[in-house]
Amino acid sequence: MTLRDAAKIIEAEILVGEDLLDQEIGSICGSDMMSEVLAFTNEHSVLLTGLCNTQVMRTADMLDLECLIFIRGKQPTPEMLQMAEDDGRVVMKTRFGMFSTCGKLYQAGAGSGCM
Repeated sequence: MTLRDAAKIIEAEILVGEDLLDQEIGSICGSDMMSEVLAFTNEHSVLLTGLCNTQVMRTADMLDLECLIFIRGKQPTPEMLQMAEDDGRVVMKTRFGMFSTCGKLYQAGAGSGCM
């Protein structure tokens, strides 16, 4: 599954990185606790989160996450979007909650990025 496929499945709006949507997704993890993301998420994963602050961007940088998907319609700040653009990371948002978003992607064949 590519990031483009995932975006279609969850009806996401692409905020940054439209030119990177053909990347294959290795795995996906959903969490709002960045300490758990750091402890249990595989590198190069896609992160689903409802936490919308610069700590998410720093966590993504440390784990070299390919994509951030903000759930429940959360809108990252311009600073966060600039950080993602500078790092070559895809950022999108979906109106769905964590459970629905994870379920839709899992049902479509996405693997877990959490240990």
